[in-house]
Amino acid sequence: MDMEKARDVLVIGGNRYFGKRLIARLLAAGDRVTVLNRGSSAPPAGVVHLIADRDDEDALRAALGPRTFDVVVDQVCYTPRQAAIARRVFAGRTGRYVMTSTVEVYEYEDSPTLVSEAAVDPLSVRVDLELPWDEPEFLDAHYGEGKRQAEAVFAAPEPELPYVAVRVAHVLGGADDFTGRLQHYADRIRAGEPIAVPANNHPATYIHVDEIADFLFWTVGQNFTGPVNAASHGMLTTEELCEAIAAHIPSGRTVLRTVELGETSPFSFTRGYGMDNSRAEKLGYPFGDVRRWLPQAAGQRAPIGARGTARPAPTDPRPKNDRSTKTQRSSLSNSPSPTRTPNNRRVN
Repeated sequence: MDMEKARDVLVIGGNRYFGKRLIARLLAAGDRVTVLNRGSSAPPAGVVHLIADRDDEDALRAALGPRTFDVVVDQVCYTPRQAAIARRVFAGRTGRYVMTSTVEVYEYEDSPTLVSEAAVDPLSVRVDLELPWDEPEFLDAHYGEGKRQAEAVFAAPEPELPYVAVRVAHVLGGADDFTGRLQHYADRIRAGEPIAVPANNHPATYIHVDEIADFLFWTVGQNFTGPVNAASHGMLTTEELCEAIAAHIPSGRTVLRTVELGETSPFSFTRGYGMDNSRAEKLGYPFGDVRRWLPQAAGQRAPIGARGTARPAPTDPRPKNDRSTKTQRSSLSNSPSPTRTPNNRRVN
C-alpha cells in the first residue's frame, strides 16, 4: 500500500484507550478517517462520523451508503454474528479488513514456550451462530470463544474479504486505563492486603497502549493477511508487575497469597500461553521490550482508592466452562476452568 497517498480508513468503535490513539495517528498521517459507532460518544475533530448499530445489518448499510474504504479497522467485533454481518456488508467495499482480536483466543493453550498463530487456526474453528451471543452474560463469559469464532467467519473463503486478526496481548499503560486491573494491585499494595495468585502461576505477554496503537497504524499500511500476534518482547510474572507498581508506593507492601481454587488477581494465569511475536517481526514491525516501558506504565495506573483501603477485584466474566483438548477448542464443554478476574476485556 502506498504510504504517500492519503487512505480512506473506517474505524468501527475506537472511542477509547488504544482505539482513540489509533484514530489520532491516522489523522496525523493525513488519512481520511471515518468513525462508525452507536453515537454514545463523539469522535475527535477531523473525522466523518457515522451512527449505526453494527448488529443491525440494514441500519449499517444505510449509514455507509455508497462509501468504500481502503481499510476497515474493527475495534468492537466480539461475536461470529457480528463478523458475519461485517462480511456481507464490507465484501467488495474495502480492500482489507483488520479485526482487533485478543490473546484470549489462546486461553486454553498450555505451553512452556511462546505460542504462535498456528496454535489457533481460524479455519479449524467451528462456528455456531445459534449460541446466545446477544445475551451480555453469555458474551462476557465466552469472550475468547466469541473472538475465535469471529476470526473463523472472516477466514472463510467466500465472499472474498482480505482480513487480518490482530491478536492483542494484555494491554497496560496510559492515564486513561479504565479497566481497574493495575488499580487492583495498587490498592492492595498500598493497603498491604493479600493479592491472590494460583499455586502454579504462569508469566504472560503484554503490550503498551501506545505500542498497540502504533502496531495497528502500521498494519493499516501493510498488505499481509491472517492472524498476527501483537506483543512486546519478554514476559512478566505477577511478582514483577507488583514490584513495578510498588516502586511508586514507597509505604506499600506486596503480599501474595496462593490459592488453590477461587478468584485470583487480574494478571495471574494457571496456563502458559504467552504469545510469539515473530511473524509480525518478520513482516517488519520492531516491538519494544516490556521491561523498558513497564516502570512508566506502572506509574500511570488508575487513581488509587482511599489510603489503607483496597477496592474489590473486578467481577470475573471469564468462562465457567473449559475446553480440555485442542481438537475441541470451538465446542463449549463442561470441564471446569479456574476462576480469575478479567485481563484483556474490551480495552479498545
